[in-house]
Amino acid sequence: MEITGTTALVTGANRGIGKAFVEELLERGAAKVYATARDVAGITAGPRIVPLRLDITDQESVTAVARAATDVALLVNNAGIGTRATIFGPEDGLRRELDTNFFGPVRVTREFAPILAANGGGAVVTMLSVMSWLANPMAAGYSVAKAAAWAATNAQRLELAGQGTLVTAVHVGAVDTAMMADFDVPKTHPNALAAQALEAVEAGEPEVLGDAPTRQVKAALAGDLRKLYPELG
Repeated sequence: MEITGTTALVTGANRGIGKAFVEELLERGAAKVYATARDVAGITAGPRIVPLRLDITDQESVTAVARAATDVALLVNNAGIGTRATIFGPEDGLRRELDTNFFGPVRVTREFAPILAANGGGAVVTMLSVMSWLANPMAAGYSVAKAAAWAATNAQRLELAGQGTLVTAVHVGAVDTAMMADFDVPKTHPNALAAQALEAVEAGEPEVLGDAPTRQVKAALAGDLRKLYPELG
């Protein structure tokens, strides 16, 4: 899919990876970018940027945005949260993670699938995580939701292939965003990650492994589980 001249919509576009996607899309010649977020106050409208309020946990909000953006050919599911919910903690934390990180992109993709079909097929990019495959007890809710989103993305890829829609999953470890500000680990720059994702879209690739830790974890999935989780002994 060519980025130049296309119309895209990015969720969670007010900061971090979403903001980087908007910047990289414009750099690559996108004709229009709908920059969506719950709070659009921090998004500056421009000749090619159209801010739209979108709450991906609210079906009415998703439907309203889809009605306003019928020219979209590239959908970027980026919006997400990290609550540090644990498996044995309060259930509402797990539900928040699932509603935003799993049901959110599922809602948005379902609503925009017919629009993409009408506009020639296009593409969907969904931000996932190395934690789709690797659990962390201190953020288990996030891992559970991203694992579910990975499964949903695989299913969407198969179901939308018939209408010519490319579905690209982006897995990555630590990215230099506000969500990861408290962690002193090597981080990928959000613009570098967005660039990788858009290059994959242009090349027709179904998956992006955004950094070395992600590539290592995926390669280890077929091996002994204890190598991924040394604490198991």
